[in-house]
Amino acid sequence: MLTALFIFLIAGIAEIGGGYLVWLWLREGKPLYYGLIGGVVLFGYGIIETLQQFPSFGRVYAAYGGVFVVLSVLWGWGIDKKTPDMFDWIGSGICILGAAVILFAPRQ
Repeated sequence: MLTALFIFLIAGIAEIGGGYLVWLWLREGKPLYYGLIGGVVLFGYGIIETLQQFPSFGRVYAAYGGVFVVLSVLWGWGIDKKTPDMFDWIGSGICILGAAVILFAPRQ
């Protein structure tokens, strides 16, 4: 469980960080190397996510989506200085609950 959470966190930081660098390049006029580094980091994200031990690609990525939402809200708060409101937190909680159902529901 802790390993899975750690991989989700590292993958999220890579995906959000890489995407943020591309955003800065394309939307905010930063130099090309921001976009190039962002692309490399996003490629790394794709590799990191495959380290999960869950057998189903779809379930891993669906569950990761919940973690991604929470990390995105936190990234916006910490890096972009956009304070989350009550609805950001409620939505994040719903996403984490959904991720937990996807990963840990009893199956045969």
